[in-house]
Amino acid sequence: MKFSRLSIILACFIASCFMASAGSDEDRRISFAYDVDFEMNFDNREFSRSDFSRSMTIFAARVTPFVGLDFRQNPQTVHRLMVGADLMKDFGGSSRNILGDIIFHYNLEKDFGDTELSLHAGVFPRSKTLDLYSEAFISDSLRFYDDNLEGILVQFHRPNADFEVGCDWMGMYGDQNRERFMIFSSGEGKVAPVMSVGYAAYLYHFANSYTQKGVVDNILLNPWLRFDFGHLMGLQKFSLKLGYLQGMQHDRAYVANFVFPCGGEVDLEIRNWNVGIANNLFYGTDMMPYYNSTDNTGVKYGPDLYLGSPFYRVHDSYLGRAGIYDRFQIFYEPRIGDWLKIRIAALFHFNGQRYSGCQQQVILKFNLHDLLAGRRKS
Repeated sequence: MKFSRLSIILACFIASCFMASAGSDEDRRISFAYDVDFEMNFDNREFSRSDFSRSMTIFAARVTPFVGLDFRQNPQTVHRLMVGADLMKDFGGSSRNILGDIIFHYNLEKDFGDTELSLHAGVFPRSKTLDLYSEAFISDSLRFYDDNLEGILVQFHRPNADFEVGCDWMGMYGDQNRERFMIFSSGEGKVAPVMSVGYAAYLYHFANSYTQKGVVDNILLNPWLRFDFGHLMGLQKFSLKLGYLQGMQHDRAYVANFVFPCGGEVDLEIRNWNVGIANNLFYGTDMMPYYNSTDNTGVKYGPDLYLGSPFYRVHDSYLGRAGIYDRFQIFYEPRIGDWLKIRIAALFHFNGQRYSGCQQQVILKFNLHDLLAGRRKS
């Protein structure tokens, strides 16, 4: 029933799009638009040595087709209205719940000369955001399974800088659903040929449901300096990123004061011939101090309050003590085109001097929009 209703809705929308795009020759400013995203994710996680995350294998794929209308108001302004479906399948699992979300959003692209404005409103893919967020903000598994944002995103693009601010409304108040929303922002600008300055931040409001009482404010700020010496050394990439993570969290119902977890983060990536190594080193306190706290019904906050990688809990049993988390990976990313990305990687996790487990990944992403954009440029 769910699929039949969806197919009727999409068929009606596609028909209206064709009728609109086939109108008079007066201007031809309205045109039919379409797009398709595809992603396959194989991620074998062997974390039996870890107290922070469990072993499992993620092997799944999703396809997200879109159709809609483009309206070109003038050469500098384009409006787009899109509707689509997010179809996702865990391999080996049931096929009954393949339909994840119905996606619909409005997109404005405005060119002001040196500055380009982009706006998305509605339900739209998380991939529209800038890729500037540490795994302390959002884990790799959540990026895959929670693939869409519900709210608004505004971005500004300049020749040497990018900036965004958005709101993701994650939960509507109800009997069992907590009211949850996140205001997030990030940006990066080049200040010298080899140096850029950037930041990422969010304010996450984790509020009540009808039965679950208590409100937690979770704020995280991450400024950084990035140096890229790749072009000076004849490499595809030699990047060093020096960042600082500052949290500010307050459990209003059960803890009187704010807590301020913090730490430093160093990211190093070296890449050539499409082969690379990357190392992420974090030194600081437990960034998720309320992870094991419970509400009035006994439900643990856990990953509902903290969306980042659980390895950032470091010394979870010794609140306030600083600890080390290190993630090392070796990967291969063949260069096929902007529209197709393939990544084969092995990741190794360490907490202090303790080996915490590894991952083997094969990730494939295809985007029709990038393929068509590349053809138009050529």
